[in-house]
Amino acid sequence: MDIIEIQSTIQAVLTVIIPKVVGAGLLLFVAWIVAKWLGSRVSKTIGLKLDITIANFMGSMVKYGILSFALLGCFRIFGIETTSFVALIAAGGLAIGLALQGTLTNFSSGVMLLLFRPFKVGDVISAGGVTAKVAEIGMFSTHLDTADNRRLFVPNGDIYGSSIENISFHPTRRVDVSVGTEYSANIGETRGILLKAVSSLEGVLADPAPVAMLTELGGSSIDWSVRVWANTPDYWGVKEKATQAVKDTLDEAGIGIPFPQMDVHLDGAEFSED
Repeated sequence: MDIIEIQSTIQAVLTVIIPKVVGAGLLLFVAWIVAKWLGSRVSKTIGLKLDITIANFMGSMVKYGILSFALLGCFRIFGIETTSFVALIAAGGLAIGLALQGTLTNFSSGVMLLLFRPFKVGDVISAGGVTAKVAEIGMFSTHLDTADNRRLFVPNGDIYGSSIENISFHPTRRVDVSVGTEYSANIGETRGILLKAVSSLEGVLADPAPVAMLTELGGSSIDWSVRVWANTPDYWGVKEKATQAVKDTLDEAGIGIPFPQMDVHLDGAEFSED
């Protein structure tokens, strides 16, 4: 390659390629800023009228839509016809669909979660092997916060494809405290003592009324289930107070709480001391 060809190549790079690269980079930069701002505005605007879950999803759709158009614009800057590009995508659609099967499943599952609304942001759910509070429902994954403040990103396909338990769906929950009493205790008296232990506790609802249910005559104890109702946000606090109240009240009444024991009998054993 002689000097003239080198100069021609350098001139082509300086006058043609570099301006196109700078133009494409500038277009993507501006598109990213606009997409982020517009997506945020859409989320806030829709959030004033609809649920925040749908608002965030629509904001994400707007943001990625703008970025997609900007990417097509970059192709045109480099002289790539978008019509042929779209045709190429259509021709390879089957292969792309197979390669992105998991991603498309997560996306479609996210759409179904928004349509059928088994839970919303702020609910505590158990799904996909995780129990946590919903922070955000994204296009491809659901963001969850655990009780010890860990952020989990669970694919939407794993959540929608499994059983979903919405723990905070109802405003009230039943609190169960299981306890066993000794066989020498009178059943009627024990029932009254258990009800007295939990009826006056703070956070326990009067309707439905507390219940002390005899559940089983166990191998070493008479088994009870003390059931009270509480507002869903108070569940764990009421459960702890009810458990302590049952133990303290049984102690005061002199009713023992048996625990499994094993007696070992040594027949015919001889012991000697040297």
